[in-house]
Amino acid sequence: MEAYSAFAPVYDLFMDDVPYEAWRDYLTSLLKEYGIEDGLVLDLGCGTGTMTELLARAGYDMIGVDISGEMLQAALEKREASGLPILYLQQDMREFELYGTVRAVVSVCDCMNYILDPGELETVCSLVNNYLDPGGIFIFDMNTEYKFRELMGNRTIAEEREEGSFIWENAYDGKERINEYDLTLFIRREDGLYERHQETHFERAYTEAEIRQAVEGAGMELLAIYDAFSRNAPEKESGRICVIARERGKKSGGSA
Repeated sequence: MEAYSAFAPVYDLFMDDVPYEAWRDYLTSLLKEYGIEDGLVLDLGCGTGTMTELLARAGYDMIGVDISGEMLQAALEKREASGLPILYLQQDMREFELYGTVRAVVSVCDCMNYILDPGELETVCSLVNNYLDPGGIFIFDMNTEYKFRELMGNRTIAEEREEGSFIWENAYDGKERINEYDLTLFIRREDGLYERHQETHFERAYTEAEIRQAVEGAGMELLAIYDAFSRNAPEKESGRICVIARERGKKSGGSA
C-alpha cells in the first residue's frame, strides 16, 4: 500500500472539484437511517481530513486514521484552524488499533480499493467489526471495475495550476483487476522554480461476491450495496459503489 507523500501538500488543490459537502450529506443520511445521529465515528483512511472535519461539524466526535504522515500533517493544520476536537492517528488500516469502540466507521474516496488482497480486505473488515459498538455501522465506497476498465484504464489525465501541475497515467490489468496510477508532480517552490516528484499507486477492483465474502467472513452483516450517492442497486456502468455493513456478535456493553 503506497502512502501519499509528495502529493499530500497539493492534494486538496487538485481535489477541489470533489463535492465533499454533498458526500457528507449522503453519509450522514445513511448513518441517521441506522440510528447514528451523534457519538464517536472513525474516518478510516482520512487523508487530509476534509471529510473528518465535515463530519465533526455535523455533530460527530471524530477519529481519523491514515498511513501517510504527510496527509495527516495537512489534517492537523485544518484542525488547528478549525479548533475541532478531532483525534488523528497514523496507522495502517490493515492493523489499526483504537482505545475502545466507536458507533460507526466510514471510509471514503476509494480508500478500500488500496487493499490489494481479498484476504487483507477481510482483515480490515474484521478489525472494523472488533472496534464497532454492538450493532455499529461500517460504510465504505469503492471504485468499480467498470470505472477502472472503461473510464480510467490506459488513460492519461493532466492538470495545470499556478501552484503545481500533475500527469496521472493509468494502466489497468484486467486479469489481476489492478489499476496502476503513475503520478508525476511538478510542485512550485517559494523561489518560483518547480520540483518534480513521482509516485505510484495501485487500486484493486472487487466483485460484489468478494466484498460479501470479506464482510461476512469478518463476522459482519452485509446490509446493502448501492450505486454511490443513491439508494439504488449498482448498474453495469456504475463507477462507484457504497457498501453498508453492520457489526454483529457483541452483546450490548461489550468493548474491543
